Amino acid sequence: MSGHIIQGFFAFIRSDPEKPPPLLKQRSSKKFILTTICIAVFTDIFLYGIIVPVIPFALTTRAGVAEKDVQHWVSVLLAVYGAALLASSPICGYLADRSTSRRLPLLVGLLALAGSTLMLCFGHNIAVLVAGRLLQGISAAIVWTVGLALLVDTVGQKEIGQLMGYITISMSVAILVAPLLGGVVYDRGGYFGVYYMAFALIIVDIILRTVMIEKKVARKWEKQDEPLNVSGPSEKGKASLSSRPRDSWPPHPDPMLHMTVSENKVAKKWTVGDGPAPEATPPSDDPPINPRSYRISPVSNPETIIEEPEPGSNSNTLRDAPDQDESSSAPTIKKVRTRPPVILLLSSRRLLSALYCALVQSALLTAWDAVLPLRVNKLFGWKSLGAGLIFLPLVLPSFVAPLVGAFSDKYGARLPTSIGFLLATPFLILLRIVEHGGRSQVVILCVLLACLGVALTIVLTPLLAEITYIVDAKEKHQPGLFGKKGAYAQAYGLFNCAFAGGMLVGPLWAGAVVDKQGWGTMCLTLGILAVVSAIPAFLFTNGWIGEQWKRRRKGADQGEA
Repeated sequence: MSGHIIQGFFAFIRSDPEKPPPLLKQRSSKKFILTTICIAVFTDIFLYGIIVPVIPFALTTRAGVAEKDVQHWVSVLLAVYGAALLASSPICGYLADRSTSRRLPLLVGLLALAGSTLMLCFGHNIAVLVAGRLLQGISAAIVWTVGLALLVDTVGQKEIGQLMGYITISMSVAILVAPLLGGVVYDRGGYFGVYYMAFALIIVDIILRTVMIEKKVARKWEKQDEPLNVSGPSEKGKASLSSRPRDSWPPHPDPMLHMTVSENKVAKKWTVGDGPAPEATPPSDDPPINPRSYRISPVSNPETIIEEPEPGSNSNTLRDAPDQDESSSAPTIKKVRTRPPVILLLSSRRLLSALYCALVQSALLTAWDAVLPLRVNKLFGWKSLGAGLIFLPLVLPSFVAPLVGAFSDKYGARLPTSIGFLLATPFLILLRIVEHGGRSQVVILCVLLACLGVALTIVLTPLLAEITYIVDAKEKHQPGLFGKKGAYAQAYGLFNCAFAGGMLVGPLWAGAVVDKQGWGTMCLTLGILAVVSAIPAFLFTNGWIGEQWKRRRKGADQGEA
């Protein structure tokens, strides 16, 4: 009996695929999917950060690294993770957008994460530790690419900024508690005690990812109990189609999807929901139209027709769609492109700016992993416990991330992103004054790190939502641009590349500058990087600022007229 219950609960081993699995509504709900993705992100970052306060001491005691080489190998192990994330994210995004399931890649990533944790736990030399960090980076690429795409599939664009705020909280809490618990447990329970926590968290993650059911999968069973509605959506439904998640299109079987262009031409202004179509008129003397060269687009406008090229014709005759915000109107007829979605995405100045800002934000955040534990050990004599606690003021401000995300949903990402970089600049430079021991220096360090944490949170959350805004804006400007399955995973794969590039550059930058020029120069260079990055953030986030001003000026002129 219990075996049948378990078999029914896990969808992928059920013997009767026609029977809905237990708790279908709860397991496919927005809250449960959001919780699963948040736990997946938390697990990934937790296992990344748990070794930050531990590895400087484990390198000498387990891997036999000389004391003078510890700083170098700490930076290398942190950067290797970023390199693996950078290299594997585009591949994971491409495969995810062509996969029929988002859950299966998530499970594969979890297996990779478990394997990497075993290697890091039992490795006794540098080669095994480096290999473990590489595998951990590949796992992170799967989680961040597929997980965020699944979240967009589930909720659509309308509230994605606010929900990305919860993703930011999960990441920041993991950054907070991983070094903290890693340091405490290593100090009290030893090396293996740290990894006992890691394996316990992996088990929880396995259960959640296995139990979760995607919205599009759950809809197959839900439709069995619903009568088919061929009369088309209501006026309210038509207005809300553009805000639906991608996997919910079309909402009902649509007779217009099977109508040829010649039939549509006869029907003229008849639309879905207006009742029966008029009788077909006799054929005219117009040249015949090849119905295979057209298809009806199942997007927000049910009358939109997308022209497909004839075999052998050149389909790349149109230029890339300009970067526009979501309010721009879409032309009704466009030729379908054959170029890969990644190339189309990378042709966007708006996306390139977002990727650059993500790289810089990641570098400013992760640079401290390589230098802060050693800095507090040198100035204050703190061991692994203190090295973990010092990250507390840096990540606590991330709890305001949902509020920042809600702001970007309503007003756009330009303002918070550019202000965040400008706000981070003075605090980065002022960290130069922490040069000796003492209680006052501890207070100054904690206050400056807390202010820096606020600034970096203001930057990150809108950037996560900006990726979705960009894909949706391009789709709205040219329906069908990215094909049936869209390009969310590939867009977030590019975001992961940028973020991983920052994780690669940040620790190496900070470690190298501290070794060669000292702590003060390192803080100064990071401050310069932040203020320079505010420029592209202001100019290109939400689209080119010049286009925004032109539209506002045009609207003002029309109002005066």
